[in-house]
Amino acid sequence: MDLTDRSNSIHAADHSVSMDLNDLRYQLIRLEDTIIFSLIERAQFKQNKLVYTPNGIPLPDFKGSFLDWVVQETEVIHAKVRRYQSPDEYAFTADLPEPILPPLTYPRFLHPNDINVNDKIKDYYVERIIPAICEEGDDVNYGSAATIDIQCLQALSRRIHYGKYVAEVKYRSDPEKMNELIRARDVGGLDAAITNAAVEKQVLERLGRKARAYGRDPVELNNDTTGAPARVDVDTVVSMYRDWVIPLTKEVEVDYLLRRLDNA
Repeated sequence: MDLTDRSNSIHAADHSVSMDLNDLRYQLIRLEDTIIFSLIERAQFKQNKLVYTPNGIPLPDFKGSFLDWVVQETEVIHAKVRRYQSPDEYAFTADLPEPILPPLTYPRFLHPNDINVNDKIKDYYVERIIPAICEEGDDVNYGSAATIDIQCLQALSRRIHYGKYVAEVKYRSDPEKMNELIRARDVGGLDAAITNAAVEKQVLERLGRKARAYGRDPVELNNDTTGAPARVDVDTVVSMYRDWVIPLTKEVEVDYLLRRLDNA
């Protein structure tokens, strides 16, 4: 279920909503496509390190990087049209303006929480992902690079914060066991309870297939060319999920569960 799509929302009298792991997996699979295509788009430009260097591109009355400025200016507009009123959207910018549109009433599924790991997401993206997918150097395409960076960051943020929904579904499947682990502050036990190694293996295999298919030039695909270099490194996409996206998602899940009992 896409929580930003009102036509697909499931309403109940107490403003709660039903959801299962199949709903969530469908959304996560869709986000895989968004993330891979965004990485492919970003990989067409060089690293352009000035985009990420504080004051590397001087801006009036702004002390951060060019990316920070573009993110802030973009999120100001998005906030005004109530993007961040949606429960599955997380801003990278603090102190955003209130929406100019009247509020919507979203179905309630998650327990109240303020978990937001966007700082970690942006740091990893800039420090690890950009150098891995982009050719070193500067092609002066700063605006184009930063615009695509925002697409990548927003998609990664949604994907990782969806861990809260996964955690809530798993909590509801066995609240007695989960409450016992939460009361004991058993981080290892919670991590084991939310981990499905077989599903994680399927995710990584699917990502590899998608990255190979989506990263090929359409002309090469029409000519049935094999072995042609991909426009984004397949191993980089898979390792990004294996070593960072999945672990950080599980970190969000465990953090959510540890706070859930307090908010019950």
